[in-house]
Amino acid sequence: MSDPTTSRRDRLRAQTSAEIKAIAMQLMADGGPSAISLRAIAREMGMTASAIYSYFATRDDLITTLIGDVYTSAVDAAEAARDAVPESDPGARIMAWVQAMRAWALANPEGFRLIYGDPVPGYRPPDDGPGQQAERRACSALLGLVDAAWPTARGRRSEGRAYDWADFHPDLVAHVREDFPDLPPAGVAMTLSVWGRMHGLLALEIYGHLRTFIHDPATVYHDEMYDFTASLGLVS
Repeated sequence: MSDPTTSRRDRLRAQTSAEIKAIAMQLMADGGPSAISLRAIAREMGMTASAIYSYFATRDDLITTLIGDVYTSAVDAAEAARDAVPESDPGARIMAWVQAMRAWALANPEGFRLIYGDPVPGYRPPDDGPGQQAERRACSALLGLVDAAWPTARGRRSEGRAYDWADFHPDLVAHVREDFPDLPPAGVAMTLSVWGRMHGLLALEIYGHLRTFIHDPATVYHDEMYDFTASLGLVS
């Protein structure tokens, strides 16, 4: 039988950890990444500095946890949207992914800034933290989407630059060759194109650069991503 005292203690600790992370994100929203500090959070919560250090030993530990939580939630949302579309329709799966990423970014603008925008001054990420793990998931998922689309798209990419494996980072090359052996260098370049078009427009929107030009950025985003997938023969 479980100890009810331990369970209650665990629940309270989880609630406090969640509150610490929520306040950290609010501090970032109000004052940028440099505003995140354990002492500032402790003051906001009415805790002593020594008490908050029992949850996160350093500010970098907190930032690492935040990045892992945020990045994982983004990939979870995108994967769920992708998986709701049949594998037989790779173009629609790409569109589902990019639309889910925009929906997530609009619902979590501070999270988007944390993982794709503003660097946290002085922060040194661990070599293999939760953020890096989520990033690899996102990379693999995008590569998988392009790999599935490549039999149709490759004829539309043949007139572009002739890419070689030497054009890419060795770690990326090793990953592609192991998990997607049929995807050539041109397919990896196409994956970067999908990523760049998606995140470029998202960054413009999240950072407010589109507000003075268009009332509904969703239209521009959808049209850009749809035109790209249509140019590859993936949607009609």
